[in-house]
Amino acid sequence: MIERTKQEQAVVANLADAGCDKEQIEQFMDFLKSGRKEAGLSLLAKHRRFLLDCYHADQKKIDCLDYLIYKMNQNQ
Repeated sequence: MIERTKQEQAVVANLADAGCDKEQIEQFMDFLKSGRKEAGLSLLAKHRRFLLDCYHADQKKIDCLDYLIYKMNQNQ
C-alpha cells in the first residue's frame, strides 16, 4: 500500500469524489510527483469533458421526459 501525506490523501479523495477511477488517480498523482503539472491538468480537463458530456446526455433525457409530461398534462 502507498503511504500518502494528508495533502495527497485530500487530493485522492477529491479525485475519487469527482468520479476518477483508480487508474486515473494513480496517473494524476504520478504526474504531480514527477513535476508534470501540465499533464495532470490535461488529465483533469479530459475527465471534466467526459463528465460534462455525460451531464449533457442526461439533461437531454430529462428534457425528453419533461416534454412528455408537458404534453400529457395538456391532454387532460
